[in-house]
Amino acid sequence: METSLTRAFRTILGGGLIAGTLDISYACIFSYIRRGTSPVRVLQSVASGALGRSAFEGGAKTAALGLVFHFLIATIAAAVYYLASRPLRFLVNQAIICGPLYGVGVYLFMNFVVLPLSAIGSRPPLPLPVLIGGLLIHMFGIGLPIALVVRRYSK
Repeated sequence: METSLTRAFRTILGGGLIAGTLDISYACIFSYIRRGTSPVRVLQSVASGALGRSAFEGGAKTAALGLVFHFLIATIAAAVYYLASRPLRFLVNQAIICGPLYGVGVYLFMNFVVLPLSAIGSRPPLPLPVLIGGLLIHMFGIGLPIALVVRRYSK
């Protein structure tokens, strides 16, 4: 018999893994198409949030660290949604609506709180294609999958 703690862990981990995979896949493909940026460089840019510019000199080690950070952040996003859905049942019952809205919230939090406080710091306004792509992947590649996983394991 599955305990509620086991179900919570599975839900959070599953949501984090799916959202993290979709998001990093998008980031690598978009960056390659837009500028020819390699996946290693994309992952190093994630690690640069903690390490600063030196992340780009660390090769595969800092890329691996960036991948760990990326999935940690995605899993935290899943945990926040899961924990909020316990008292706020509309997050479960209206997952198709709440998921994309949550994705917008995650996007705003990452870009206006996390990144400015990181070693990356503030950055200039994003070009429109980057802004639109970022919002869409957060809505439909992060928020929606997390909400659907939470709904699936909350019934």
